[in-house]
Amino acid sequence: MRIGIVCPYSWDVPGGVQFHIRDLADHLIRLGHEVSVLAPADDDTPLPPYVVSAGRAVPVPYNGSVARLNFGFLSAARVRRWLHEGDFEVIHIHEPTSPSLGLLTCWAAQGPIVATFHTSNPRSRAMIAAYPILQPALEKISARIAVSEYARRTLVEHLGGDAVVIPNGVDVDFFARAEPRPEWQGDTLGFIGRIDEPRKGLPVLMRALPKILAERPRTRLLVAGRGDEVEAVAGLPAEMRERVEFLGMVSDEDKARLLRSVDVYVAPNTGGESFGIILVEALSAGATVLASDLDAFAQVLDGGAAGELFVNEDAEALADAALKLLADPARRAELGDRGSRHVRRFDWSTVGADILAVYETVTDGMASVAADDRTGTPARVAVRERLRRRA
Repeated sequence: MRIGIVCPYSWDVPGGVQFHIRDLADHLIRLGHEVSVLAPADDDTPLPPYVVSAGRAVPVPYNGSVARLNFGFLSAARVRRWLHEGDFEVIHIHEPTSPSLGLLTCWAAQGPIVATFHTSNPRSRAMIAAYPILQPALEKISARIAVSEYARRTLVEHLGGDAVVIPNGVDVDFFARAEPRPEWQGDTLGFIGRIDEPRKGLPVLMRALPKILAERPRTRLLVAGRGDEVEAVAGLPAEMRERVEFLGMVSDEDKARLLRSVDVYVAPNTGGESFGIILVEALSAGATVLASDLDAFAQVLDGGAAGELFVNEDAEALADAALKLLADPARRAELGDRGSRHVRRFDWSTVGADILAVYETVTDGMASVAADDRTGTPARVAVRERLRRRA
C-alpha cells in the first residue's frame, strides 16, 4: 500500500507526535508498505529517507506548550507537489485541526483520508471559534482515530462526529531488552521531558525533592531533556543541588537504558496530556512508574494497577509516594511485573495492525460512504466493526 503520512510539528524538535509518526512509518515499512512522511524541518536537519521536508517551521504557543508549525503559500505548494508525486492510496494526517501541514493537506487531497487526533484540551475556545473554517476540511476525512478516550472527548465536544480509539504504539521489546547502566542504578528517581516546559511537571518534582532527601539523603534524581538546568534547581537548597544529575538530550538507546536503571520513574505532568507515551515506554522497560493522576495517565496505568498515582501538582503527595516506593523493593517488583504484562496492548504488533485495519476499511470504499455523512459516522462504525472482529 502507498501511504502518505503528514506530521504537523517540526521533525527536528523531539515530541510525542513526531516519535509516534516515526515509529509508525518504520513499522509499516518493515511490513513492506511504501511510506512517505511530509513534515516541517530546517534545511540542515538530517532526515530519514522516507521523510520529505515541507520547509522550516515557526514556534506557536498551544495547549500549554510550544508547537513548531508550518503554514503558508510555500507550504501549500509543497503539499500539492508531495501529493502529486506520491499518488497515495491513503493519506494519514495527524492533528488536522492545527494550522499546519495537516489542514493544508485536507484542503488539497483527494481520496481516502485518515486523521489522528492527539490533543486533549476540554476548554479550547480557539478550536470552537475555528470550527467554521475547519468544517470543510474535516468533512473530507474518511475515518478518525483518537489516541485516547480523552482525545476522543475533545474531538466530540469541539468538532462533533466521533473517532475510534487506537493508542500510541511502542516497540515494547526495544525497551525490555535494554541493558541497565550501573552508574544510573541505586536509589535513583528518573525524569524525562522538556525541563523548561511547566506542564511537564519538573517544578513539582523539585518541590518534592527536599522531603525525599531529608529521609533518604542518598537518593539521586536523573533528568533527561533540554532546558535551563541552572534555573531548574534554583529553588533547591544549595546542598541538595548535587543530588540532581542532568543528562541533557539522550538517544533512544540511552532513554531505554535510563528507564531500565532507575528505581522509580516519575511523571509529574500537570495537564495537557492526551495519552502518556513516556509511561508506556517506562512500563515496557519494567520500570516502577509514579505519575500524577491525570485522566490520561490513569488510563495508561490501568487505574493505578500498573503504577502508582499521586494527586496532580501536590508535591507533598509525590514525596510521600516516592518514599514508600523507594523503601519497598517488593512493591516495586510487583508493579514492574504488572506493568510489563499490561503494556503489551500498546506494542506496535497490535497498534500497527489496528491502524492498518482503518486504512484497509477506507480504501475498500468507505471514503465514498463517509462523504455522504458530515460526521463520518458510517466510516467510524465500519472501522469499529472491523477492529471488533480482529479482537
